[in-house]
Amino acid sequence: MRFNPTSTKTIRLRTPQREQRGVTLIELLVGLSIGLMVIGVAMGALMVSRGVSGTVSDVSTIQQQAAYAMRVIGQQIRQAGSLYLNPDPLGGAMANPLNPVIFETDAQDTGSAPISFSQAETIGAPSATEVTSTFRRYLDAVYVSANPTSLVRNCLGGPEDSAANATQQAMVSAFALHPATATLRCTGNGVGPQPIVQNVADFQVRYMQQLPIPTGTSVRYLAHDEVTDWRSVQGVEVCLVLYGTEVIDMPAPANAADPQGTYVGCDGNRVDMTSLASPRTRRMHMVFRNVFQLRSQGLLRVDS
Repeated sequence: MRFNPTSTKTIRLRTPQREQRGVTLIELLVGLSIGLMVIGVAMGALMVSRGVSGTVSDVSTIQQQAAYAMRVIGQQIRQAGSLYLNPDPLGGAMANPLNPVIFETDAQDTGSAPISFSQAETIGAPSATEVTSTFRRYLDAVYVSANPTSLVRNCLGGPEDSAANATQQAMVSAFALHPATATLRCTGNGVGPQPIVQNVADFQVRYMQQLPIPTGTSVRYLAHDEVTDWRSVQGVEVCLVLYGTEVIDMPAPANAADPQGTYVGCDGNRVDMTSLASPRTRRMHMVFRNVFQLRSQGLLRVDS
């Protein structure tokens, strides 16, 4: 209030007040839109990162399984037909390294019948998706054991060292594709089949045969039903196709010669991954090939 000395009236002055304003509807909508755009970009980046991470994990898992399978198969196939070298066939201590040795060519099977280690009995091919390797399970002197012990095992890690397995029996490993469960199974020495690799799309086996010809030697690959002389088989080719678990947004091939969305299988034909049945459709497929030479079969050399 202000007092005027020339007047008896009192003048009341009003102080101006600020108006209170909130967020308008338009401002609210703009803010929500910007926020949703930021969330959308973040979610998109997260999904891309998730897809890349899943694909990388798929590749790593497939390669690890393939490396394990090839290592186990290779260990058994390379030994097929191997013989036991007895450094003391006559008994007694051997002081002279030039003393004669002997190859022992027979072993007991999982029952009691002896197996002769001819090539036809040490590698078998019941079908194109199966292969069997057999070699002698021999015993060695081991420092930690009072009795001779076997240091070799089949594809399942057996048979165990026991009184029943004290004989130098045959070591058997049989690999076969089980399409119903998409697994590669192994069996041997009386143990039932057990899966060793999963997500198997294909498993094919061919046999490398080497024969002498007038100009040298001829090497060719044969299917299991084309081999007539197993003693001429020098190696085994294994083809393994594994698939992943992550769904990939892959384009369908435009024609039969278009490589996108396809892979070349064990039989040499191109496979469309976008038209496969579940659970293989739009999954990554990787093909692995390896040739294992039989240690019991040396390569031939014929001079012309």
